[in-house]
Amino acid sequence: MRTIFMGTPEFAVPTLQALVDAAHEVVCVYTQPPRPGGRRGKELTKTPVHQRASDLGIEVRHPKSLKSAEEQEAFAALKADVAIVAAYGLILPQPILDAPAHGCLNVHASILPRWRGAAPIHRAVMAGDPVTGVTIMQMEAGLDTGPMITFARTPIEDKTTGELTDELAEIGAQLMVGTLIDLTALHPLEQDDKDATYADKIDKAEARIDWNRPAGDVVRHIHGLSPFPGAWFELDETRVKVLRAECVEAAGSPGEVTDDRLTIACREGAIRPVELQRAGKPKMNLDTFLRGKSVAKGTRLA
Repeated sequence: MRTIFMGTPEFAVPTLQALVDAAHEVVCVYTQPPRPGGRRGKELTKTPVHQRASDLGIEVRHPKSLKSAEEQEAFAALKADVAIVAAYGLILPQPILDAPAHGCLNVHASILPRWRGAAPIHRAVMAGDPVTGVTIMQMEAGLDTGPMITFARTPIEDKTTGELTDELAEIGAQLMVGTLIDLTALHPLEQDDKDATYADKIDKAEARIDWNRPAGDVVRHIHGLSPFPGAWFELDETRVKVLRAECVEAAGSPGEVTDDRLTIACREGAIRPVELQRAGKPKMNLDTFLRGKSVAKGTRLA
């Protein structure tokens, strides 16, 4: 198929690569504009999708908006059979949605209509959902409201958002390629709006760990925000991110360190960090962290 690909982060790269590997003609890639980055925060950094498209020799466009008639005409002039969208980051106006012969198909990282919106993987982990997955849907003007074409499930278990994102990216890539093979034979299913939930964008204010919650909730909170933005507590006026943790048997006041292994009491039960990161330092396991910074039993964490 003659295809336009629209995506931005690392999550979208496997789908782009899978389309190329499956011999679809990707005539153009749309992605977010380069942003300041690098060590000094001043060098313009291409998005992961931009970098891969450049490596593949595909034309890349990065408009700041698709609302202008000029941009919409340039998009339509590509005469695509279909546009494939994966975490692009811009709202698609109706003329964009209508331009390809088969419209725009989205790789969405949840089983719709649960977790429509910006942060479906984070929210699924934080909510304690037992399973999540990927839905291929026909895009329309509403926020992730379009008809569902196909989907695939995977268990969440004790995976972090980072691990689950990588897994769902690969699932979505293969699901999209399979969908395109049978696209004209598939029958989209309308979503039931009464079952919809919304995955609001993650606010950094959510990242502080609340020890007054049950241990299971705290672990899900930690895993849901790992690796970014990272759930954190304060130790000696320094933020420490917890990137992975486990529930353990222990008792104490919420936020109290109950032993020399950094077991931390919650409202119910306790957790023990498995992987941590101090401000300005690389991530490390618990033993490495404690060798550099012992935390006495009885310490109260903020």
